[in-house]
Amino acid sequence: MQRSMDDGPAGRRRHLLTARIVATASAVALAVPAGSAAATPPAPADPTPVVTRAGLDPALVTGRGAAVDFAEQEAEHARTTGTVIGPDRAAYTLAGEASGRRAVRLNPGQYVEFTLPAAANALTVRYSIPDAPGGGGITAPLHVTVGRGPTRTMTLTSQYAWLYNQYPFSNDPDAGLLHPDWWITECGCVPAATTPAPTITRPFRPHHFYDEQRLLLGRTYRAGEVVRLTAPVGSGAAWTVIDLLDSQLVGPPRTVPGAVNVLAFGADPTGRRESADAFDRAVAYARRGHRTLYLPPGTYQVNRHVIVDDVTIVGAGSWYTIVKGREVALDTPAPDGSVHAGVGFYGRDAADGGSSNVHLADFTVEGDVRERIDDDQVNAIGGALSRSTIDGLYLHHTKVGMWFDGPMTDLRVTDIVIADQIADGVNFHTGVTNSAVSHTFVRNTGDDGLAMWSEGTADAHNTFDHNTVQSPVLANGIALYGGADNTISANLIADPVREGSAIQVGSRFGAEPFTGHLWITDNTTVRAGSYELNWNIGLGAIWFYALDRSIDADIQVVGDAFLDNTYNAIMLVSDWPVKDTVSISNVHFRDVRVDGTGTSVVSARTAGSASFANVDARNVGAVGVNNCGSFHFTPAGSEFQLTDLGGNDGGWLAPWLLPNTITCDDRPPVVAPPAPAPW
Repeated sequence: MQRSMDDGPAGRRRHLLTARIVATASAVALAVPAGSAAATPPAPADPTPVVTRAGLDPALVTGRGAAVDFAEQEAEHARTTGTVIGPDRAAYTLAGEASGRRAVRLNPGQYVEFTLPAAANALTVRYSIPDAPGGGGITAPLHVTVGRGPTRTMTLTSQYAWLYNQYPFSNDPDAGLLHPDWWITECGCVPAATTPAPTITRPFRPHHFYDEQRLLLGRTYRAGEVVRLTAPVGSGAAWTVIDLLDSQLVGPPRTVPGAVNVLAFGADPTGRRESADAFDRAVAYARRGHRTLYLPPGTYQVNRHVIVDDVTIVGAGSWYTIVKGREVALDTPAPDGSVHAGVGFYGRDAADGGSSNVHLADFTVEGDVRERIDDDQVNAIGGALSRSTIDGLYLHHTKVGMWFDGPMTDLRVTDIVIADQIADGVNFHTGVTNSAVSHTFVRNTGDDGLAMWSEGTADAHNTFDHNTVQSPVLANGIALYGGADNTISANLIADPVREGSAIQVGSRFGAEPFTGHLWITDNTTVRAGSYELNWNIGLGAIWFYALDRSIDADIQVVGDAFLDNTYNAIMLVSDWPVKDTVSISNVHFRDVRVDGTGTSVVSARTAGSASFANVDARNVGAVGVNNCGSFHFTPAGSEFQLTDLGGNDGGWLAPWLLPNTITCDDRPPVVAPPAPAPW
């Protein structure tokens, strides 16, 4: 969501180059993060390719997450002359933001090699390079060779990475606190109200380190060929971190016989000339004739919104058709508050009737968003789109991949890849109903990966099903803020970094209450449960948060698997100022598996109740239940009650804990669990 997680004001390089860049990297303590397991290069890895999903053995997540057409290979499993960094789950570290919490650091001249597990003609590299000393990013080459093929050079950039400071963040590593009147963990104080004033290290809270880049190879290479990624001697980056490689076999460009061709209206496929007006003319013509608009292979420069209604727009495939725009500062703010324009396909505003019968497929939207300004409408897809479909898009470097402002109904989002957003991946905001997101892959968002936010009008009867969300830097993988009769099913969520976790159910941000039912079924989370800066505690992989009001809808958490939890698997919590006026109840856990917790299976920090049936747990770091209730520690026990419906194996829910024994350890020691394994 586009807002602060602080609940404060609304909203939230060649090693011989200049010493300044080296100093920047050292000051951030990211070259080899504290806690890194490797200080010297490891022995060469076995050439057998290791394919993972969200850093896990795919057998552990069968049937869950998005069905994607690429193979994920983590760099830490590849052969390298570099150094493996991690594991580390702390915020503000390169390993902490890496998929699987490990990556490979290359100094100039070093390489990492991957063996292709299947035939491929296209690669995606997830990487990080240093920021410029004063912010704004640098560029650096990465040499790519496959088998005996020619060496290609990717130009990496950190211009879309490296944010600092407090919400809504800054591109300036030397900036002072944006909100000196906010409490911060680093000093355990409110700096503006503290005498003597605390010393705040700069850069303050660096994060959002990673980016990804795609490369078509021009030919197909067979399985077993070796892909070598080399940080060349003379690189402009003091170091290059490679997180992972995705490889895939991309089909030929799609053609659409009989369609209206955007080139006929003056669109420039070289990207040299602005094509927004040509797109408008083509959209209008296709709509009048009830024909499909085709975007042939090319890169089209579009620096503002293209308004769509009752029209079908199809590209040649997201690897071939790229609609790319610069972020343009506006002379005066737009009526919606935007101070920038940027590329995007938008339905009409809901207040103007919205748009319907819009179908967008098979192209890329490549933005230019480098800072978070919440009022800016610089999302790849936006507006209100009813009775519409969005399929096969790649959305990159915009603020939010898709932000829908309802009321609107009957939208289907399928087979989308969303990467490197400043804020959310997808947000159903205000009165979105009977809509679904499925088989969508989201990685490296600056806020919630997928969200439903019932601000003012409830979202209802929606489904997030079979999606994968990896490495949200801030907030949650999937978040629900109010709504009625919604379903979160068969998703795979991994590696949330800070102030959020894999799944959140929250009564906050002015959302309408939860009513009817909420089904959270057959999802898998891994390495979730991040550290919450404001509370100075660890969260659960799934967490329920009562702030604006109580949560008492019928909530069923069934068939889920919570793996390798950094802290708790399950948390139910209310904020301290409202702990005596809100509660969380009517939550039911059934057929759940918990494999590894840093602390507890259940942490209750609220009044209310929950039931548990067939919840099996192993490798629990602390007591099975950490029951603090609402912190009154009454003779009658905790204000939170647990009901044992049977079949809860692993000894975590011992009889003496029931129904409401106080077992409160506010910040228990963390015991890192073993890696997940077949049950």
